[in-house]
Parts: sequence; structure tokens; C-alpha cells
Amino acid sequence: MDFAITSDQLQILDTVDRLMQRHYPPEEIRRRDAAHQDCKDMLPVFAEAGLLALPFPEEYGGLNADRLTVVLVQERLAQHGAIAAIVYGQLADFGGTSLLKYGSEAQKRELLPRAIRGELSFSFALTEPGAGSDAGAAMTSATKTSSGWRINGRKIWISMAGTADYLLTMCRTTKGSKGKVGLSTFLIPRDTPGISMSRLDKVGNNCMSSWDIGFEDVEVAETALMGEEGKGMSNMLKTLQYSRTAQAALAIGIAQSALETAKAFAIERRQFNRRIADFQVIRHRLVDMQTRIDQARLMLYYSSWLVDAGRPFRKETAQTKVLASEALEFVSRHGMQIMASFGYSAESDMQRHWRDARLYTFGEGTNELQRDLIANEMGL
Repeated sequence: MDFAITSDQLQILDTVDRLMQRHYPPEEIRRRDAAHQDCKDMLPVFAEAGLLALPFPEEYGGLNADRLTVVLVQERLAQHGAIAAIVYGQLADFGGTSLLKYGSEAQKRELLPRAIRGELSFSFALTEPGAGSDAGAAMTSATKTSSGWRINGRKIWISMAGTADYLLTMCRTTKGSKGKVGLSTFLIPRDTPGISMSRLDKVGNNCMSSWDIGFEDVEVAETALMGEEGKGMSNMLKTLQYSRTAQAALAIGIAQSALETAKAFAIERRQFNRRIADFQVIRHRLVDMQTRIDQARLMLYYSSWLVDAGRPFRKETAQTKVLASEALEFVSRHGMQIMASFGYSAESDMQRHWRDARLYTFGEGTNELQRDLIANEMGL
């Protein structure tokens, strides 16, 4: 088990750094956040640099990189701007992983090459007003018709749905079923008649828009079904197990950026004729922040190694998600305390990290549920 970064991985990370500095420098990330701007336009830029090809097999036009390489890229993107890692993950993990794990061969051959070229984007439509942590309470229905399926229902808090080309949507296909059984996954073009959307206001992650989606007699073809009918819950869990490493990489990247911001401030800021970095309370706080980040990073690398080795990783990806999201919350909170009013300023990057951080301890599965999952895996 060797987590040393290879020369090839360093070269890829250098590509990420140069790409972000050229196209999305800090001032551009701040501008987009203030404007609540969606960032689908990043995909062709990532594609041109070869980044979108990394997670996918060569037969679809990919580079077949290992999981560790992919999360290294996601972490580095997040250090430059969280939205860059989010856009990348929406395609690579929600869209790409779902297609690879349970899409039909026809769906893979049609969509994956276009996704790798940056021509497509995906949104994962799971949550409903009455189905959050209890995903098995989903009531959006898919009824069989002579030509395919008819979708009716409502999804809420669906990230980046407004600019997605396809909505990966979980629906109840067995009438009268309850809980985890009787659910299926569909790949629905966003512009299908009968779909309505309204954007939801949030505290943070301004560039990652969230949407309330209505489905009213939405007709889709038989080929819209992803995977086996009735296997929607197991499909969704496959996607989320992989996406947890992506979310952890995102949180670690943001946390590292927040730490560097706080550290630079502490070195420059003087009070009582000294740098505030010279006060033990500040020095130790910065040490604790970096230690939390490094703990989460090591767990991320280990989880990725398990994925690449073909070993079970359900418990470890949940642990990684918990460690990384709570490290980010810790780092951003203490970064705000170190910077005080300077961090609270709307012009500060720290306040953006602080606002954005609050999502990740409950997004894509609350940390309470992750701990329950871990306890089950421990045999408790």
C-alpha cells in the first residue's frame, strides 16, 4: 500500500493548476459565486485538458485512470474553486459512475463518449419532499405504457438540474410497494415535456444551483430505464458509495484552501507588536486544522486504494465522508475565528468556505446515517 504521488499524477495535477489559474483564477471564482452563476461551461475546458477522460474505460474514449488519480484531481480542483470539483464530480461520479455500473451497453456507447468530450451533464434526482434520509419513501411514480413509461411526482433540492442534459431519477415502478423495493432508475432528458423547475435559494454553494422539479405525465421511452427494473435502490447506493470519495476530496480541497487563507492572514496580521501566528493559541489552532485535513486525506487515499484493489469499501467510504466533511466544518469555523471581521467580510474567501462547508455534513447522506452504516459494518 503506497500513497506516494507518482510522476504521472504530479503532471496531471500541474495541468489542473495551470488550467485553473488561466481560466478560473480566484477573482473569477469570487465573481461567479457573487453572481450565483452556473458553471456547466467548465466541462469543455476540462475535456480539452483530458480530465474528463480519466475515470472512464478506453473503449468509450477514456484513459482508465485509477480512483486515487481521480480523487487527487477533484481535491486539487476544489483547492482552486469548490464549484470546479462539483462540476467535475457531477459528470464523473453521478453521471459516469451510474452509467458504468448499471447503464445498458447502448446507453454507455451513446452517452459516455459525449460526456468525455464535455458535451453532456447530469443531475441526480433522488430527494423528495417526504424522502430525504429515508430514500425508500420516494413516491415519484413510473407507470408502464405501450411505448415506455409515464413519470409523475416531485423531486426537491436537486443540484444543477437547471443546466443538466439528463436527470437520473429514481421512481417507484411497482404500484403499492413500500420502502426499498419496487424502485427503478431512469435517465430522463431535462427538456422532456411535462417537466417543470423552480430554483431554490440557499445559504452557500451559490454556483451549485438547487432545484424543485415537477414531473407531470412525463413520457419517456422504454430505453430510459437504467439497469434492472426494481433495482433502483441498489443502483443508487452504488453511485453514492463512489460519490462519497468525490465529496470527501471536495471537502478536503476546500479545507486546505481555507487553512492556507487563515495561515497567510495569521502570518501577516500583527497585534500587540507581534504576528498573531506567534501566539501559541493561534499556532496550535492552525496545527489542529491541518491535522484534521491530513487525517481525512489519508482516509481518502486508503478508501481509493480499496476501490482500485477491488476490495469492499462501503465502511471506509462512509468513514471518509464523515472525517472530511467534519474536518472542513472545523477548519472553516476556526478560520473565521482567526480572521475575525476580515473573514466575515463579503470580500473574503473565508466566508465563502464557511458558508459552503455547512452542506457537507448532511449532503449525500447525513453523517448520522453514515455512522449508522459504519456501525452495521462493524457488526454492532
